[in-house]
Amino acid sequence: MKSDLFSSDHMAQPALAPGMTLQNAKSIKYSVSGEMFARQGAMIAYRGDLQFERKGQGVGGMLKRAVTGEGLPLMAVRGQGEAWFAHEAQNCFIVDVEPGDVLTVNGRNVLCFDATLSYEIKTVKGSGIAGGGLFNSVFTGAGRLGLVCDGNPLVIPVSPQQPVYVDTDAVVGWTADLATSLHRSQSIGSMIRGGSGEAVQLMLRGEGHVIVRPSEVTPQKAQQH
Repeated sequence: MKSDLFSSDHMAQPALAPGMTLQNAKSIKYSVSGEMFARQGAMIAYRGDLQFERKGQGVGGMLKRAVTGEGLPLMAVRGQGEAWFAHEAQNCFIVDVEPGDVLTVNGRNVLCFDATLSYEIKTVKGSGIAGGGLFNSVFTGAGRLGLVCDGNPLVIPVSPQQPVYVDTDAVVGWTADLATSLHRSQSIGSMIRGGSGEAVQLMLRGEGHVIVRPSEVTPQKAQQH
């Protein structure tokens, strides 16, 4: 059988070392030797001796899901083998987290990560429940983190002289040394009369970077996540 489908661009090759690599722009391959974590339902194929177990979110995670309808539902993958992960054909990216790094990520953008990383679900400071229930996952430690994004992300530098304002439905994550607060770009009167619809943004101040997706979450996608 002959076809470009069977070219090396599409063919899965044996892993050269344990851990996470990009299979292609839309999927991540993980050579498992022990344990790793991934979002539930993200596994699209595997081979070898692997077990998949649902991982609880803890009290904080359950509270977050009850308040916002969102969460970071995870599964543990254990054993020896290879697994491939993807989510809705979104673009995949790998971040190397080093000791001392802190990366805040929206749970909907997390695909998989090394067991050596620690994560904690936290309320975004300055948002409160009235700010749309802004909860993110904060990753620390040393290891690799696989992210997904609907389109190619925009990474914007933030400085003390130039804070950045982002749509709360478009933000993917940001680095540690940034302070957050909600910013209202319209008056109440303008909103009543009919404005742009961009009434509230997340303002980030300090020294670092913010990652933004080139689209907003639609009501349909918000329900799926």
